[in-house]
Amino acid sequence: MGQAQQTENAEEIDVKALQDMYKKFVTECPSGLLFLHEFKRFFGVDPTGEASDYAENMFRAFDTNGDNTIDFLEFVAALNLVFRGDMEHKLRWSFKVYDKDNNGYVDRNELRSIIHSIYRVKKGTRTDTNEPPLTVDDSVDRILQTVDSDGDGCINMEEFIRGAQQDPWVLNMLKLDINPARWVVEQRRKSAHF
Repeated sequence: MGQAQQTENAEEIDVKALQDMYKKFVTECPSGLLFLHEFKRFFGVDPTGEASDYAENMFRAFDTNGDNTIDFLEFVAALNLVFRGDMEHKLRWSFKVYDKDNNGYVDRNELRSIIHSIYRVKKGTRTDTNEPPLTVDDSVDRILQTVDSDGDGCINMEEFIRGAQQDPWVLNMLKLDINPARWVVEQRRKSAHF
């Protein structure tokens, strides 16, 4: 009973967050198009801060037609996936964030870039105190060793998904749990304190 009630509350929070995002989208983007600098401002990301690179990669993943803007349909589709998609769909979306050059593969440099951004955003937060934290390069090496099944130095979508589903640590690294919902909630809290 308590878990069902907790799930309902989580869905209500998601709906509220979506409603808040819609209101903010309409206010910030009356033209119906969101550009990168507006995207960063929308989610409260300092253009030069820790989350800036991560936000740029997220923006690219949201921009499904590649026109360097996010229209409301792209925005809603991406948010629906982030909030309600199953794990495989979330991993497919995460793969698009990692695959910066959109060539269908994540190479060592792309992987390192995102892992570095994640480390900068998450600095100071440790969820597993039993193991010493890995460096960015150690994490990249571990992911490639676990996920790159054909040993070509690149990860394709199938390897990415399969590797994440088979190893909980890899899943935690690849699923990109830093999501827009958290940013909106944090922004709501910040504005409530002022």
